Amino acid sequence: MSIISSNIKFLRKRKGLTQQQFADQIGIKRSLVGAYEEERAEPKYELLKNIASFFEITVDDFINETINDKWAPKPKGDPANLRILTISVDKDENENIEMVPLKASAGYLNGYADPEYVAQLPKFYLPMFKNGTFRAFEIKGDSMLPLPSGSIIIGEYLENWGDLKSGDTYVVVSKSDGVVYKRVTGKFKEQKKLKLVSDNPVYEPYEISGEDILEIWKAKGYISTQLPEPAPEPTMESLTAMMAQMQRSISKLGQGNN
Repeated sequence: MSIISSNIKFLRKRKGLTQQQFADQIGIKRSLVGAYEEERAEPKYELLKNIASFFEITVDDFINETINDKWAPKPKGDPANLRILTISVDKDENENIEMVPLKASAGYLNGYADPEYVAQLPKFYLPMFKNGTFRAFEIKGDSMLPLPSGSIIIGEYLENWGDLKSGDTYVVVSKSDGVVYKRVTGKFKEQKKLKLVSDNPVYEPYEISGEDILEIWKAKGYISTQLPEPAPEPTMESLTAMMAQMQRSISKLGQGNN
């Protein structure tokens, strides 16, 4: 059973509602409730929001967490930064991906929480990105090579900053740095700050405090007009280095068996 279907069934029963009573409360047909609980259909995003609100849980928890008697909401990130995220949908009720181009990055720091500003951003829909809220950010510079400057990072909104995974990449929106794409090390909930690392070793890592952060988006993919280059042909020098490394490894194994 999928997470959404099992959560609807569990939460409905916990409230002591029949399928018909629940359908009446939400304003849909009873047959749809049965279809959702039996995995014959999935609610559209607007209905998902209504159902989550009815059960007084977040949409993120509703679609990503298995809710049962042992479940409890996760602690959030900095309470000052929690808010209702502005989203839009297309004519088929698919959630759009808003695009933040380079020229809009500065304005995004002031308008990221303004529904009117977000509504004016370019938007598109990609079917592989669903069951989440996504935004696209154009990046500049060579700090994350081999990802080229001008690439568009598609990120999923991270509501619970405690879910940050060390070593993964994120788009971090902050008051001091604006929109940056970096790799994160450490855990936010332990340090109340993040260490941001560039994949290009020329750039030094640095830390940013939680109070400075406005949004965090977990990188899920990217779009680029530059296709990957083929791997270079091995040279005699690289082959010699590989053989030397293999000999050192074999020697260490032999020493360990003595």
